[in-house]
Amino acid sequence: MIVGLLIAIALLLFMILQTRIPAFPALIIAAIITGSLGGMPSELMIATISKGFGGTLGHIGIVIGFGVMMGSILQMSGAAQKMAQVFIRLLGRGREELALVIIGLLVSLAVFCDSAFIVLLPLVKAISRSTGKSVVGLGATLAMGLVISHSMIPPAVGPFGVVSQFGIGLGEYMLWAMIIAIPITIAGFIYTRHIGRTIYQVPTADGENFTRERLIVSEQAIDNDEKLPGTLVSFAPIFVPIILILSATLITEMKWTSTIAIMLKTMGHPVIAVGIGLLVAILGLSNNFPRKEVVHHMEGSIRSAGIILLVIGGGGALGMVLRDSGTGKVIAEYIVAIGVPGILLPLTISTLIRLIQGSGTVAMITAASITAPMIGTLGVHPIMAGLGCSIGSFMFSYFNDAYFWVVNRSLGITEIKEQIKVWSMTSTVLWAAGVVTLLIVNALFF
Repeated sequence: MIVGLLIAIALLLFMILQTRIPAFPALIIAAIITGSLGGMPSELMIATISKGFGGTLGHIGIVIGFGVMMGSILQMSGAAQKMAQVFIRLLGRGREELALVIIGLLVSLAVFCDSAFIVLLPLVKAISRSTGKSVVGLGATLAMGLVISHSMIPPAVGPFGVVSQFGIGLGEYMLWAMIIAIPITIAGFIYTRHIGRTIYQVPTADGENFTRERLIVSEQAIDNDEKLPGTLVSFAPIFVPIILILSATLITEMKWTSTIAIMLKTMGHPVIAVGIGLLVAILGLSNNFPRKEVVHHMEGSIRSAGIILLVIGGGGALGMVLRDSGTGKVIAEYIVAIGVPGILLPLTISTLIRLIQGSGTVAMITAASITAPMIGTLGVHPIMAGLGCSIGSFMFSYFNDAYFWVVNRSLGITEIKEQIKVWSMTSTVLWAAGVVTLLIVNALFF
């Protein structure tokens, strides 16, 4: 069984890296190979793959659909830019980096990090021109905040897929993800501030090109919000679902049984909570746009998220084969026997897959699907295992990661050495801080 899994993983990576086969069919093929070489009867194997695929998407498909539609409205309406402006005003001049990392953490809960970065890039350039600060440091700080929540905190798509693989309570997982994200954010913030001082570059007056000449600071306004929505309605689509989900977790932990508590617990179910957030976004942010344009944006976001849904479902199919064939249990028992700490397994698998094929989402989902069937034997808490999968996906973003190019090219960084300093090393700092924090939290609390 172990040999079968190793062959399947090797072929999975080969298909993703060296062929034109996308990640989704590659995962299904890997599941078939694992089951066949593991001795599963063909009828049982096909049934298991279908069960894993459908069961995984049955838990999260609706939530992801609602979430990406809500994110499209945040982009279209300018609510994402409005949130950034609010934090910049609130924190004041001189604290622009802090404002950008906070808005990054918030916006990427609903908007894919690469899309959010492009949407907020004009604001970053305007801040650079008005303050004289390097656009590189400001942009890297925003990119860092975006990728942390995109990779760690539900209801972002990747972390939500990890939660579904391990069967973890969403509210509890969100709380621990937010706690562990704090030192990771601090470490990344320190590094991106350093990058801003090391590589000085600002946009030219036309905003299309960049110069390394020291800019004489002007008092250019960066907060012209004549066409942007109000503050409350901009924040509401993100905050309402989070508050509802966390409230439901608190009610469950406190074992409250009043009628109001039961209603709030129902509203705090991820499907309903994110659905309410979507309704808030539609009713509050889309009134100034034609109906056709709104519907077109939301339907387009679903199309862009389709491959992620399929990858998550494919990961669920592979995980179910590992579970039903007994392969996961055999591997876990072997790891325990040789004394390797179980917490390192999901982290290591996610890290290796990230390095080999580039996509953080594919890395964390694949690692979760492989390790979820082993967790009971490994003695690792599912929350720690899930966070290990997410943290592993930070490791050394480089040429095979689309976000690497989005960040560097958008900031006008063309030299390879500087590209690695700006984003590859930033993502590696996040990984290193995450590993240390994860091991400490696991030792102290789990």
